[in-house]
Amino acid sequence: MKTPKRLEPVLEDGLIDEVIRPLMSGKEAAVYVVRCGSELRCAKVYKEANKRGFRQAAEYQEGRKTRNSRDARAMAKGSKHGRKEQEEAWQNAEVAALFRLAAAGVRVPKPYDYQDGVLLMEMVDDGYGDAAPRLNDVELLPEDAREFHGFMIGEIVKMLCAGLVHGDLSEFNVLLGPDGPVIIDLPQAVDAAANNHAFAMLERDVRNMAEYFGQFAPELRYTKYAKEMWALFEAGKLTPESPLTGEFDEPEEEADVEAVMREIKAVLAEQARLEALRNAEDAPQGEPPPPPWAG
Repeated sequence: MKTPKRLEPVLEDGLIDEVIRPLMSGKEAAVYVVRCGSELRCAKVYKEANKRGFRQAAEYQEGRKTRNSRDARAMAKGSKHGRKEQEEAWQNAEVAALFRLAAAGVRVPKPYDYQDGVLLMEMVDDGYGDAAPRLNDVELLPEDAREFHGFMIGEIVKMLCAGLVHGDLSEFNVLLGPDGPVIIDLPQAVDAAANNHAFAMLERDVRNMAEYFGQFAPELRYTKYAKEMWALFEAGKLTPESPLTGEFDEPEEEADVEAVMREIKAVLAEQARLEALRNAEDAPQGEPPPPPWAG
């Protein structure tokens, strides 16, 4: 096929030898199957901001580091330089996340290189040479759904132990390879410790997995893994080997005795006030004064 313009530089630099075919086009990037020597790999070409459908919501940006204060000010103002820096930061987030998670043993496509908005990574196939399907394209037996759900919970735990939350995990962002699920699409990954929205995103990721696999094994919809793993994470006790039950008892809040006493006193004072008003209304009234013309 004709080489797309965005892939010409990596072809000229020898990072790839041939563009075989387009694989998919999503809201943030187009992916191509490429040949590197004797291997088939994927080239993810990020779309320019004005051609991308995924909104870089502020909640995903929180906690991400910028190179210097000048870049941070430019990004806040939305200047041309700031938009360019924001684009690079958005793309670099996935590259950094892939290398970080691969090193932590999380099942993600192996990253190889990144240049000029093009990410070269492992091609996840179906065991027969074709691209692996997404979870949303497969039907599962209940026992497979339970197995894959347990595996995904384990991968989410590994991600959290590595300090990251996917932030957009669903059946559309997981491939099903011959060895099981593979997590993809990570440009919106957030720092679990630095982002105030991290737990809400973790809870959504876990809920999405429960809802999807719960179509085939309904009991999975009632699990509470997110709160369980987050409590361990906050306590500094979460490890990839932490045993999880899927159950979580909400901690009972200690009663604020002083606040309760204030409420009681306020109620008693109001009752006393109302009682005083009623007593005043029931009290006998004195004789009215005589009219001025009365003798």
